[in-house]
Amino acid sequence: MAIRTFTQLNTWQQGHKFVLLIYEITGKFPNSEKFGLVNQMRRAAVSVTSNIAEGFCRNSRKEKIQFYRMALGSLTETQNQLIVAKDLGLLEHEDFEKAFEQSVTVSKLINGLIKSAASFSR
Repeated sequence: MAIRTFTQLNTWQQGHKFVLLIYEITGKFPNSEKFGLVNQMRRAAVSVTSNIAEGFCRNSRKEKIQFYRMALGSLTETQNQLIVAKDLGLLEHEDFEKAFEQSVTVSKLINGLIKSAASFSR
């Protein structure tokens, strides 16, 4: 069955789980980080799924790949921020492991989208 909307993409679904997880764990950060890491991490995480969605609707291979690569960049940015939060003691080990593991899953799926888009012809 053909995928008709971006929400049907497993990549987007797993990315959405990642976004929700980032919102959950950053909700535990101190108020002093509200306009620091909390804001940065949430924006970067949302950017992952936003770029997947935007790439999905693009018709050209070049544009699809561009947006999927931006999603991967935002994901990598969020991974870095998770490490910083962990090293600053803002993040419990269990939360870090859960979020980082989900980010690796999403990374693999995005790379799959990039490969798929590279063979896309329209």
